[in-house]
Amino acid sequence: MEEKNELCKDNMALLPPVIAIIFALKTKEVYISLLIGVVSGTLLLTNFHLVESLNLLFDTVVNCLSKPSNIGILIFLVMLGIIVTLMTKSGGSQAYGKWAKKKMKSSKQSLFSTFILGVVIFVDDYFNCLTVGSVMREITDEFKVSRAMLAYIIDSTAAPVCIIAPISSWAAAVSGYTSGDGFQLFLNTIPFNLYALLTIVMVCYVIGSEFHFGKMKKHELAAQNGDVCFGDDSYQTNEEISYNQKGKVLDLILPVIVLIMSCIIGMIYTGGFFDGKDLITAFSQCDASRGLVYGTFVTLVFVFILYIPRKIISYNEFVECIPEGFKAMVPSILILVLAWSLGDLVSNQLQAGAFVYNTLQSASISTAILPACLFIVGAGLSFSTGTSWGTFGILIPMATSLFPEGSTMLVISIASILAGAVCGDHISPISDTTIMASTGAKCNHLYHVTTQIPYALVVASACFIGYLVAGFTQNVLLTLFVAFVSLSIIIFVIRLYQKKSS
Repeated sequence: MEEKNELCKDNMALLPPVIAIIFALKTKEVYISLLIGVVSGTLLLTNFHLVESLNLLFDTVVNCLSKPSNIGILIFLVMLGIIVTLMTKSGGSQAYGKWAKKKMKSSKQSLFSTFILGVVIFVDDYFNCLTVGSVMREITDEFKVSRAMLAYIIDSTAAPVCIIAPISSWAAAVSGYTSGDGFQLFLNTIPFNLYALLTIVMVCYVIGSEFHFGKMKKHELAAQNGDVCFGDDSYQTNEEISYNQKGKVLDLILPVIVLIMSCIIGMIYTGGFFDGKDLITAFSQCDASRGLVYGTFVTLVFVFILYIPRKIISYNEFVECIPEGFKAMVPSILILVLAWSLGDLVSNQLQAGAFVYNTLQSASISTAILPACLFIVGAGLSFSTGTSWGTFGILIPMATSLFPEGSTMLVISIASILAGAVCGDHISPISDTTIMASTGAKCNHLYHVTTQIPYALVVASACFIGYLVAGFTQNVLLTLFVAFVSLSIIIFVIRLYQKKSS
């Protein structure tokens, strides 16, 4: 009987996130939808025993909140919210917006600036999403760019850039899941990481050609009429915060530079760089969340020293910004905690990864089509669990057990897993990176998800074709060529359909 129950749980391991996602897309509300997903998971695990389910729900949330890495991310969020509020209060954000408006002449320039900043800040996806959004939001608002488009650009230069950046928290994570020289293996996967490469190409094309389709087109049309938030007043820029009219551009630029540098230094410090380890090793062994906390704390101290002596803001105003910054991050914190809880239930307790792993192991799949299959499985698992790093940990060991170390097929298979995991993470409503992108852009979370999915699926379709070619030919140039041509054809077909429909 117990074996039957366990089999039932295995088969329904992915049911809770599916329930959460369906509820979210149907009701356009994310908090209760995530909670329903978490509750459905606890009910499955306790065989629908209400009291035990309630206890498990409490234990799961507390367990997620007690993890040092999660606590670090929450502290980072709060301190970054305080820093952003302080920069707004100082008038630095407004001064930068006025300066940028003089230098930038179009919405394209504002979006390309957002894209470039996103690529430059490649060390960590959380840091990327929140920093880029905070700096560029007011500028894109000035040029009537929808928050949904801003969130798409931010999200597309977060994980997709981090996963091909040799010096990043993501490179460190991937290297840790492989045997032998993990870092060299990671470098070898970069040319085959089709989703990351094609996403960057797609973003540049979308900005340059103003290629809008699906729900994104509606958001952009509304933005041209002045409604950048698509009718969601709760995400309008907070106009109640008064700011210093004498604030200067440097009051924004200097804190951002210090934030970037101090976070990088904080990360390599936790990895032992100042104890004699080389830079690559330090990044591969860093505690990213702790490093980000160190970086934001240093920046907070720097902002105090920069603003108070110059009387840009008073001491009392500085103190008032602390709860204001905290309150600004409460919605994101709530979504993150619920998403983490759901991910813990699905990945660790319902063992969704083991279910997928066993299914793949028992399937008779040709070696040539395995990379394409791993891409789809990785995307599905990451979409369902909301975590790409968890997907790495589940699927990469399987790939390393199937192919000999140093073989091209091992490189292609791991690259397809990385690409699929990032793809699923990119479009999942319960992904922490997607949540951060919404937060950074101050965009309704479900607006961001529903407008981004069509763009991501276009890229994913081209990637699938590319990995079929990679599996049969093992040729990187031919794979890249076919993937890029496939993307071009899909875009051409969409444009042709739009032209006929109009």
